Amino acid sequence: MAAAFLDKVNFSVDQPFGIKLDDYFSQAYELVTGKSIDSFAFQEGVTPLSTQKEVAMWTITYFIVIFGGRQIMKTQEAFKLKHLFIFHNFLLTAASGALLMLFIENLIPMLARQGLFFAICDNGAWTQRLELLYYLNYLVKYWELADTVFLVLKKKPLEFLHYFHHSMTMILCFVQLGGHTSVSWVPIVLNLTVHVLMYYYYMRSAAGVRIWWKQYLTTLQIIQFVLDLGFIYFCSYTYFAFTYYPWAPNFGKCAGTEGAALFGCGLLSSYLLLFINFYRLTYNAKVKSAKERGSNVTPKTVKAGTNGSTKKPSKSKHI
Repeated sequence: MAAAFLDKVNFSVDQPFGIKLDDYFSQAYELVTGKSIDSFAFQEGVTPLSTQKEVAMWTITYFIVIFGGRQIMKTQEAFKLKHLFIFHNFLLTAASGALLMLFIENLIPMLARQGLFFAICDNGAWTQRLELLYYLNYLVKYWELADTVFLVLKKKPLEFLHYFHHSMTMILCFVQLGGHTSVSWVPIVLNLTVHVLMYYYYMRSAAGVRIWWKQYLTTLQIIQFVLDLGFIYFCSYTYFAFTYYPWAPNFGKCAGTEGAALFGCGLLSSYLLLFINFYRLTYNAKVKSAKERGSNVTPKTVKAGTNGSTKKPSKSKHI
């Protein structure tokens, strides 16, 4: 069996991971749904969670649960939920990683053969298989709402950035599915990359492991939004310039609806500002506080060692 599997390994543009992941994906899809993977199409009112009414109901329910739950938990002891939280984050790490690999397998051949502009602006870049991956990524956003439920049950602080980002990203994925914006894969691939690391961080932290790179994870999230905006601003600009101001420099029309483009630009811009503010309040404040504590410490006299030399203080471990 191992030899037969190794015979299939062949690294190429169409198989960047050495094997055709889509073959296994197709089998899994058919096993779960009982339908051929090629039959999938996102259809409003037919596909689950494909209508504005459903999205609105889930969003309202989310806010009722988290804010109602927070009120109830004021008189209750915090739940530990350690092992369940670890398992939750393990599954999201694995799901994000699997989706990321499937996106890469579909995108590399397109980028290699048709180029970047085709992949972000052409109608042909919105393929049936990518639409399915966009939809699965959209469904994962509902699953991620459980992150907030864990915070409520554990009586952790519930910050605006957290519940705004979770709820609006779910809505953003829905809007882009309906808008058929070909550039959708850029923010999704970047987001999945960050989420693999982020949920791994949460999983390890919940297990009691001290992770030193939390600050770098926030920095990576900010870089993600900068790159997102670079791509979607470009696509939106060339679309509007070509459509309404043809005298302005542009690269031609970009696929997608105007509403989806404007919503994406506005929301991702707000994310960038919110994450920069979070970084400033969280990490810059810690540095400032540490400096202030250091300046208020009265130096102690260092005792001489037995050999007459002064004994240097030991260095603190970097976290």
